[in-house]
Amino acid sequence: MTTTAPMLEPGRLGPLELRNRIVRAGTSETMADERGAVTDEYVALYETLARNDVGLIFTGHLYCAERGQYARRQTGIYSDNLVPGLRRVADAVHRHGGRILAQVAHAGSQSRVQAGTEPLAPSAVPNALTARDVPEATPAEIGEAIEAFAAGARRAVDAGFDGVHIHAANGYLISEFSSPTANRRTDAWGGSAEGRDRFALEVARAVRAAVPASMPVTMKLGMVDATPGGLGLDESVRRSERLVTAGLDGLEISCGVMRAASDSARQYVAVDRRLAAEDLLIHRLLSEPAPEAYFLPWARAVRSAVDTMIVLVGGMRTTQTMNRVLAAGDADLVALSRPLIREPDLVRQLARGRTGRVDCTSCNICLLHEGHHSLRCWRTPRRKLVEHALFRLGGGLRR
Repeated sequence: MTTTAPMLEPGRLGPLELRNRIVRAGTSETMADERGAVTDEYVALYETLARNDVGLIFTGHLYCAERGQYARRQTGIYSDNLVPGLRRVADAVHRHGGRILAQVAHAGSQSRVQAGTEPLAPSAVPNALTARDVPEATPAEIGEAIEAFAAGARRAVDAGFDGVHIHAANGYLISEFSSPTANRRTDAWGGSAEGRDRFALEVARAVRAAVPASMPVTMKLGMVDATPGGLGLDESVRRSERLVTAGLDGLEISCGVMRAASDSARQYVAVDRRLAAEDLLIHRLLSEPAPEAYFLPWARAVRSAVDTMIVLVGGMRTTQTMNRVLAAGDADLVALSRPLIREPDLVRQLARGRTGRVDCTSCNICLLHEGHHSLRCWRTPRRKLVEHALFRLGGGLRR
């Protein structure tokens, strides 16, 4: 008698049933046009993932306000005019039995867009990643940003998505409001852990109110900052409990405010200490490879304190690790980004019995695309060329 691997068992996220427990984690695509509208290339990316049986897809971050755009050619959800294009994406995924959540985001002061409207920041401090100076948001601007998240969520529902995933990590606006280094306010939107909770909580409530109860609302939550004196795990665990009470169906565990990498590469910091976010994102370029599942201790901390569905992302590269995390109950779903850039048909291969390590080497060259060219794995064409050359020479190439 054969048993099904945990990652291939049916899953659930709130009211949404999933065909397996593998999630495509959101990542920038740089496949929109200059106004953030969906292109044929963007539709094809998500249709390919659904055709290859990915259990749940998180889109890349969709900017909900024009001043919340992160980079050129980022996909938007800030206008009703963008809904028809987004509906093409949801329809393409559903044609293949897939499920997809729209990841709604606001870049805050981490925006790399120089033209157009001024970005938004909780406090007038240089952004830790970009060093950009942005004025402190007024209470009216904060209210507008919360409504922008809610309006983006309503558009996601109108476009036929299966739910909404709120981006509150990686140094974007919600992450900034949650951080003591980015949020220096002394009013009700800062000044204490409870004050720093407020923006995330108000966004969660507004989005939940905009989305039918039959559809999940989840959040990608930054747990620990890379900045000295930044957000710590204990504060984030308490915040996660309040967010779930506010109506979230699940949490994706991630990192908080990031900082720019120094000229001399720092070594990877073990997960039981504070993680430098740049080591997480480009550790293959600047330092020794990191162990798998580097957010796992944070997921366990949330699991022990909060009754919610947990999505674990973070460098998982072997089937053994993915199945072990799920079998132990440390997470309910496992999320992959870079492996599915390299191998969009990975889930189908796993269903056919493939085990061991995925092809992705975490070189992170794919991460250098933002604003310049479409998302792709730069190693794949080289491998295919080698295979073709060896085939022509009669030698073949065994995988």
